[in-house]
Amino acid sequence: MNVSGHPLETGDDAVARKLAALAHPARLRLLRHLGATESCCVKDLTCGAGLAQSTVSQHLKVLVEADLVSFRAERQCSRYTVNAEALRQLASIIGQTLDHCCGSACCAEQGGENSDIERQADTPAA
Repeated sequence: MNVSGHPLETGDDAVARKLAALAHPARLRLLRHLGATESCCVKDLTCGAGLAQSTVSQHLKVLVEADLVSFRAERQCSRYTVNAEALRQLASIIGQTLDHCCGSACCAEQGGENSDIERQADTPAA
């Protein structure tokens, strides 16, 4: 049941899957490494990430299933590439969502003061 009364957007499930795929530090590192190169095989990523080959393969599987990374089979290895268009679309959706939720009206309500998050970031850790 949708408590807010607003219907879910058609693409919300796909966006949630992409965000879930990004919600792991190892997958973020792998994505950054892939983004810095044209394409990589698992062996290249394993060396760069400091993870076991099986672990890298499992993380890549999640990224491929979320359509954030694509792969093509070659003779000795599969080559993985960042799906830049999917990442741009995801970034746009996130930006639109944040603008909708925290548009200029939210900033005006603050009266120029720091937000709670900014204040917490400025507070030294105990």
